[in-house]
Amino acid sequence: MTFDLQLFATKKRGDQNKKDSNPKYLGIKAHEGNKISAGSIIVRQRGTKIHPGENVGMGRDFTIYSKVDGYVKFETKNNRKFVSVYETERVN
Repeated sequence: MTFDLQLFATKKRGDQNKKDSNPKYLGIKAHEGNKISAGSIIVRQRGTKIHPGENVGMGRDFTIYSKVDGYVKFETKNNRKFVSVYETERVN
């Protein structure tokens, strides 16, 4: 007498592909020429891809924000990108 013993799983295996991270919402939040108020976030970034210019501060997570009310201006100096806020709209 022979027995054919087969054991089956009693629980289904869970999905392995549901481990996605939450979005970080990085990028430029205020574009050139936009009028913004003091304290407004201009750029959310990882590292200093864009550097702070005039009337702009940088948080410890590299977020660039405005210190004064004014208009956003993106500039390039020495192969570095800077963002500044001027109280009057500048035209190049």
